[in-house]
Amino acid sequence: MEKKAKIIATLGPAIYSNNKLKKLVSLGVDAFRINFSHNTNGINKIVSKIRRIEKFTNKKIALIADLQGVNLRVGKIKNDNQKIKYNQKFIFDSKKEIGDNSRINFPYPKILKKLKKGNKILIDDGKFTFIVISKKGLTVSTVCKSQNCYIKSNKSVHIPNFDISFNKLTIKDKKDIKTAVKLGCNWIALSYLQNDKLILEARKLIKKDIGIISKIENKHALKNIISIIKATDSIMNARGDLAIDIGHSEVPKVQLSLIKKCSQFSKSVIVATQMLESMIENNTATRAEINDIATAIFQGADTVMLSAEAAIGKFPTQAVSTMTQTILSTEKYKRQHIEDFKNTIISNKDPVKSILLSVKDIAYNPNVKAIIVFSNSGKSAKLVSAMRPAAKILTISPNINVSRQVSLLWGVQSINSRDASDWKDMMSISKEIIKKLKFIKKNDFVIITAGLPFGKAGMTNMIRLYKAVSYTHLTLPTTPYV
Repeated sequence: MEKKAKIIATLGPAIYSNNKLKKLVSLGVDAFRINFSHNTNGINKIVSKIRRIEKFTNKKIALIADLQGVNLRVGKIKNDNQKIKYNQKFIFDSKKEIGDNSRINFPYPKILKKLKKGNKILIDDGKFTFIVISKKGLTVSTVCKSQNCYIKSNKSVHIPNFDISFNKLTIKDKKDIKTAVKLGCNWIALSYLQNDKLILEARKLIKKDIGIISKIENKHALKNIISIIKATDSIMNARGDLAIDIGHSEVPKVQLSLIKKCSQFSKSVIVATQMLESMIENNTATRAEINDIATAIFQGADTVMLSAEAAIGKFPTQAVSTMTQTILSTEKYKRQHIEDFKNTIISNKDPVKSILLSVKDIAYNPNVKAIIVFSNSGKSAKLVSAMRPAAKILTISPNINVSRQVSLLWGVQSINSRDASDWKDMMSISKEIIKKLKFIKKNDFVIITAGLPFGKAGMTNMIRLYKAVSYTHLTLPTTPYV
């Protein structure tokens, strides 16, 4: 049984080998994330490995470039790890030298200037707390208020109740976008955005066949969530940074709200951060972690993501296997209670969306085995995926980048094929795929959607229902039933 929800694994030294990458794909990984907050030297070779695996498995694999943004981070520290004692004095400054157990570089002089006595500085996703006790120029003295505090290089920094305006792409982000395009990335993830301005700026720098993921990490983004959802292609619920900004207890209800809002606007949702955190060191997950994954799937998340569990964890293959098995178990229950989980989608007076929404009820009929979507831009694939049909979704596109991009969407099996020249050619392609995949039986129904005229993106205006007439040839009649 194939899972519908998709899995992202973050690239890192734990899975760089060809065997590990191949194993993860076989276990259920659908996309790999490149974290541009860390060193990406040699990533070209890793991407080449992934593309070879893609060719070998005939499974389209999406690549996600996760930009650093203004997500604050400390500089490098001696041996990449230093222990700081409880109540020990520790300095944050603008010096570029490698830090030690007494100080570290904080490369944001404007923020250092604004810090005041009593401000909290949280390190490593809020794990360790420092309180500002004094300041002289760009040298900020703090005291550590955490037991067993370890500061590592390039770890995240959060300053609660400290307003940081960020409405432009950084120089590094612009450079990394160029790198991502050269690597053939299919998605660009924007970090720490507060409104839709970053999305609009990024659109101008990337190709139309690259999707944008907007990471929700702060209260400003939540205030502007509708405009962000409308402007983006996908939302990532980045729960680690978000929890620090709004409080851990607020995150569950925000997650549910985000998924519901995105469903209404036919936008996909990725749930991320610490989903299987214990499996960085242990080969089994906790019951709470299993429940966390299942909850995301029950709520309607398109995708779940592994971060450190895959990148540096001791048991990346076990983590992926655990996630896949949990998804399959949860989806089995959802199929058995399908009426409880149908999505509510609004058309927003979009005629193309209205046309595709008309197939929703038909797509839940148990005799409809597949929806074949011819999509040059990927827009139709996104809309059909958002409906959460019981039927199999096959997306056909002549654009390999679009094929890879939509492979991240819920329930989509992406196929890269030649473009149809006319109606007869489209039917021929459909028949070839049905015969090859062998999932249709006599009297089963198939929905085919496409745009006329052929070859023009964003013009889906045709839906037809066909019936298989043979067990052996799995052909479709030349005359449509609807």
